[in-house]
Amino acid sequence: MTTPRFHGVIPPVVTPRTADGALDLHSFGTLIEYLIAGGVHGLFVLGSSGEVAFLTDAERRTVIEEAVRVTAGRVPIVVGLNEMTPARMIDQLQLVEAAGADAIVATAPFYARPSAAEIEAHFRLLAAATTLPVFAYDVPVRVYNKLSVEMLVRLGSEGVIAGVKDSSGDDVAFRRLVLANRAAGSPLVLFTGHEVVADGALLWGADGIVPGLGNVDPRRYVEMYNASQNAEWDRARDLQEDLCALFEIVFQAQGVSGEAAGLGAFKTALVRLGVIATNRMSPPVPPLDNDTTDLINAIVDRAGLLVR
Repeated sequence: MTTPRFHGVIPPVVTPRTADGALDLHSFGTLIEYLIAGGVHGLFVLGSSGEVAFLTDAERRTVIEEAVRVTAGRVPIVVGLNEMTPARMIDQLQLVEAAGADAIVATAPFYARPSAAEIEAHFRLLAAATTLPVFAYDVPVRVYNKLSVEMLVRLGSEGVIAGVKDSSGDDVAFRRLVLANRAAGSPLVLFTGHEVVADGALLWGADGIVPGLGNVDPRRYVEMYNASQNAEWDRARDLQEDLCALFEIVFQAQGVSGEAAGLGAFKTALVRLGVIATNRMSPPVPPLDNDTTDLINAIVDRAGLLVR
């Protein structure tokens, strides 16, 4: 089988900030180099891990342009789009096209609370407005709608969407999608965003992984993907278990938002590794406290990652 252009490990890149809250483009560039050196197959900017909801349009444009500039064609750049209506998303789409990115990952609309038919029409409108490949981003925790297997396969079969980035956390639905996609001739490229059962998703037939934890440990995710391609499933399981131990960093923060606990943990780990300068989050999300930072640092140290 021919390997699709979009495959493998495509981490959702975090967006570093300086201590005073500005975009930290130096750290962003260092992070991109760290990920590419780790062997990743692409970069996903302006996803949930990139704090897209907190960025201004100007900041979004800067992040896309900088990612394209630093990457310089070495791996594909896919860009997250999420807005309340198709018209607003098409405006954002123009930023992505102008910056020279390679694909978009689009959510269903939110706030307007669309019907299933309106969600399908939304993706058709996006696809008609661009020549870039469109990936549907299934993330009901953010948009309050779960994308149906039947709709996704139909849109894939008609060439409306190129693939799916599944961050639903619903592994039964994802396996149903894999099977339905296969039965339809595999029109969709399928990615899981589930960090801790990625080995299972690859065994079922996923084309790749979009792991937030991949910001911290890209190499092990790449090794796991490579093991899956060679049907080395014991090796894939062992690597997944190592990554599960590292994923414990997100459970160290208590009494804070999901943004602070999850993304804050990734940023804190990257500071520990010397990749980015601060673990500053976008306002109003607070940075993690010193006690939590110490717990995260201890887990990172036990993981055996090289400290720069």
